[in-house]
Amino acid sequence: MIGRGKEKFLDDIARVAGGTVSVFSGLGRNLREEIKARADEAATRLDLVPREDFERLETVLRETRKIVEEQQARIGALEQNIPKKTASKK
Repeated sequence: MIGRGKEKFLDDIARVAGGTVSVFSGLGRNLREEIKARADEAATRLDLVPREDFERLETVLRETRKIVEEQQARIGALEQNIPKKTASKK
């Protein structure tokens, strides 16, 4: 009889512990969601751009710089072919 009471007591403790774990798990999930929401609000207020947009613009900038450098080299080569008299009249 005493053994059965002990088993019931341990079952009750296990149930309480399981419920406590569920509560803390739910609190952790809610806390993560709340932190993410606050961070998103702050990013919106600060007018930040998403990482994907930044990376896309970075790629466009890199390609544009390459084109500009190529055009500058072509202009430099063409300027060297202009006769000195024409260049000095400007």
